[in-house]
Amino acid sequence: MCHARRVTSEPARPADPGAGADPAALAKVVARQRAEMERLRDTAAVSAVLERAKGALMARTGCSPDAAHDELAQRAKAGNRTLLEECWLTLGALLPSREQAPGTAQPGAAPPPAAWETPPAGTDDLAELLGRIGRDLVRVGSAQELAGCLLDHLGPEAGASAVLLYERLRDGGLELIGHAGIGRAFALRWHRMAPLSGVAPLGALAVGEPRWLEDLAADRQDYLLIGDPPERWPSRAWLPVPGGDAADFALGVLRRRDGAFAPRERELLRAVARLCAGRLRAFDAPPEQPEDDFAQTVQSMLDALPGAVILLTPLRAASGEVADYRIDAATPDAVDVFGRTGRDMVGTHILESYPSVAGEPLWHGYLDALITGVPFESEPFAYQDVADGVPVTATYSVRAAPLGKGLLVTWLRHDTMDRQERRLADVQRLGNLGWANWNLVTGEISWSAQTYAVLGLDPARGPVRLERLPDLVLPDDAGILADAIASLVRQARPFDVPFRIGAPEGVRHLRIVAEAVTEPDGTPAEVHGFVQDLTAQRSAELALVESERAMLLQRGILQAERALAARLQHALLPLPSTPVRLAGLRVEVAYLPSQSGIHVGGDWFSAVELADDAALFVVGDVAGHGIGAVATMAQLRFTAKGMVSTGSSPTGALTRLNRLLLNSRDGRTTATMVLARYDPRTGVLAWAQAGHPPPLLVRRGEARYLDRPGGILLGATAHPVFESAELRLEPGDRLVLYTDGLVERPGEVIDAGFARLAAAARADSRGGAGSLEALLATLPADERRDDVCVLDIRMPPDEE
Repeated sequence: MCHARRVTSEPARPADPGAGADPAALAKVVARQRAEMERLRDTAAVSAVLERAKGALMARTGCSPDAAHDELAQRAKAGNRTLLEECWLTLGALLPSREQAPGTAQPGAAPPPAAWETPPAGTDDLAELLGRIGRDLVRVGSAQELAGCLLDHLGPEAGASAVLLYERLRDGGLELIGHAGIGRAFALRWHRMAPLSGVAPLGALAVGEPRWLEDLAADRQDYLLIGDPPERWPSRAWLPVPGGDAADFALGVLRRRDGAFAPRERELLRAVARLCAGRLRAFDAPPEQPEDDFAQTVQSMLDALPGAVILLTPLRAASGEVADYRIDAATPDAVDVFGRTGRDMVGTHILESYPSVAGEPLWHGYLDALITGVPFESEPFAYQDVADGVPVTATYSVRAAPLGKGLLVTWLRHDTMDRQERRLADVQRLGNLGWANWNLVTGEISWSAQTYAVLGLDPARGPVRLERLPDLVLPDDAGILADAIASLVRQARPFDVPFRIGAPEGVRHLRIVAEAVTEPDGTPAEVHGFVQDLTAQRSAELALVESERAMLLQRGILQAERALAARLQHALLPLPSTPVRLAGLRVEVAYLPSQSGIHVGGDWFSAVELADDAALFVVGDVAGHGIGAVATMAQLRFTAKGMVSTGSSPTGALTRLNRLLLNSRDGRTTATMVLARYDPRTGVLAWAQAGHPPPLLVRRGEARYLDRPGGILLGATAHPVFESAELRLEPGDRLVLYTDGLVERPGEVIDAGFARLAAAARADSRGGAGSLEALLATLPADERRDDVCVLDIRMPPDEE
């Protein structure tokens, strides 16, 4: 790995004739020669630019060479610029335009710069470009603005993607003073660089020559490449910015493209580095004072200031990171958590005195203020530590602002007593209570402001004596309170007594709790306690009692209604205990009431044999619960039976039942129904439905739902259209009529219930004749929210 060495004025020792040449001595000789060549090149370049500027000024004004030189010098001094900067500004403003024909140069114009010997292509363009850059640099006021200005020009001219400006520190490291084209994270990470070997900008400063890093793979072996990641900048250049005896600033140009810098780009960057030297020296920054002198100056200022203010000087490690802070100045009123004041704090280190600060938001806030220059203000925080084995705690708000190379820190300590008083006031306000104190010896009485509010008294009239408190309460409660006060005053017996007072808004419920502080002989000397407004709590309790009483009454009524409805339903829908035979079919019935609520539902069925040996099967569901639903169910059940018995078709019966519901008392009752008439002579089941789930047919081990003929639920419209369908039953068929409670579950689509029922019926038929219990097993095991009614109709096999 190549390592750059600092050039010194130490003379080289003569080589030992019997030994080989000393490599270090040869490197020093080469470095001195390179530095001398660079100096001569700079001198030649300055001379060439000066002569060109003088010639341009002479051509414009007709003055002599000496007068042109004096004019340039006066302009440079008036504008706080170097003579070289003034020359570039003059050339940028006075050089002829690009359209000027060859051979028409102004009389007296200077010859080409001697530093270039043979002017490269674009020399005139480069002079105009440097003139524009020099003119723009005069307007910048900080290193950050300087970096941005350079990027604006070097981006299109040299392919620059980022510009960095580093300043050499006293310890030999580097500090980033300006940047453009990089993010905040990049700037924070590479804000400081330690004086290590292999750092390209340090190498450029050491030998006084640019470092052209144009091969990423090779450069990675020789240098520490900055970047996040370095591959983002395949080529880069680091140039020393000349100034005095040695360069103290390094200009970095990072590019996102690979390849070498062209000759014109190299000449441009060298010239720009020379332009930056004057600008960096001309910034309006106060002259740097020695740290001791600066601290003494700040201390003399702080001595005249009130409040808590200190000056922190960062103490940096070899890597450049802040390792600690030293207090170099403090105001006389500054007091820390341990009680140290003013000058006693000066000279102490933060982490030595307050170690728990490390890694906390306050520490990071200090670092951010140093790096960004933006003052830091903390939220109130509690600092805890131990002094002489005793825990100490204090709450602070801190502000840190950059001052010089340090931080000016001010803080506000939130007093413990003030916080306790605020907390006590908040507790009284939130608890709607107030404290009171009666001194029985001196007669002194003190109340909190909230006590007056609770008792409804005017604070201007002062507190009430302890024995006069019963005068404030309602007569029914005055005696109890007076007895409690007497026992407290005489026997020091504490009490907790509720009482009521009258108020414009009505009766208020209060509570008083008090105890006595006694003398050594047991005589009460002082009484302290509190009064609390319990009106809201008592009102809520009374409302809760009334609500519970109303709920119990309503529950009793509903339970009585349920019992009555259940008896009516049982009387109207007697369930056969065994399967029955109707028109040659085996029929089994199941009815399961809901397990939630106390109402009886309106699910019902009918399975009867008609006069012509046919059979009528009906399953219906009346909307609603309770006695009303049971009454409507009975009306529909008996009416449907009568209509079909007298010859009405299923669709005709549904039409008349719809009219019946529309003409009922409220006219808003609805119901669903499936109605079927089976003729044993033909084996045909004619059926119709009104908004009801389709029947399930199980045939030869397969289960399917019948296609529903058209029909809307009963009571929905005055002009319904009902259609009918027919099904020829075969031996071994099984037909299931049911209400929606068998397939519906909360939070589930109805199709899932249909699929579950069909799967259960299919599995049940494959195991034999099947049973109704297998279908009912598909119901949820926990809680049914609706009634379930099922008619299980089977055509016996041929062998039966």
